[in-house]
Amino acid sequence: MNEFTFLLDKLLPALNEGVVMSVLLIVPSALIGLGLGIVTGAVRAYGTPIMQRIGNGYAALFRGTPLVIQLFTLYFGLPNIGIYLDPYPAAVIGFSLCSGAYHSEYIRGGLLSIRRGQLQAAHALGFSTLSTLIWIIIPQAVRRSLPGCGNEVVYLIKYSSLAYIITCVELTGQGKMVASQTFRFTEVFMVVGCYYLVLVTMASWGLRRLEQKMAIPGFGH
Repeated sequence: MNEFTFLLDKLLPALNEGVVMSVLLIVPSALIGLGLGIVTGAVRAYGTPIMQRIGNGYAALFRGTPLVIQLFTLYFGLPNIGIYLDPYPAAVIGFSLCSGAYHSEYIRGGLLSIRRGQLQAAHALGFSTLSTLIWIIIPQAVRRSLPGCGNEVVYLIKYSSLAYIITCVELTGQGKMVASQTFRFTEVFMVVGCYYLVLVTMASWGLRRLEQKMAIPGFGH
């Protein structure tokens, strides 16, 4: 089998199937993780002392332990207490929880950069603390946190490759299977790397466009 035939007939079809699974892992994990990060970041910045401790504990746990350990715990550990997860939901839950912990730190920083006077002014106008956070403070914090959150999305694209270790066969998993069958490890993983490079480039371009859309003239980026 020559290189061109191997690429067209075997490698690319397998990797195209894998990249679909990768996207199905990345998109929901990124959205859930961002939502979780916004809620947790708000709790850590403005919550009651008990809620802040819970939020800080969650962030410390998932930022302080390797993602691979988290995935192993979800997929191989939970069955010991009667909870069984299929590979795909286990991967999405793991990625979302880990990503949410990192997003919460970016969001918390963005929230703390907003002057408290805005909260007091909103209270004077009759807004509750919750409505002020939702409609005034958090939108500003998200805009300021977008570069950091975008960086976390890029990381998510790359560490989605860990789903293979819990038998969720995505892009890297498909590449590993083809390489094991053909012993063409160099060619296969060079192409796999190109796939990830394209995914990261597309995500980076989209995030830059989003930053430009959300930029307010006179108030920085």
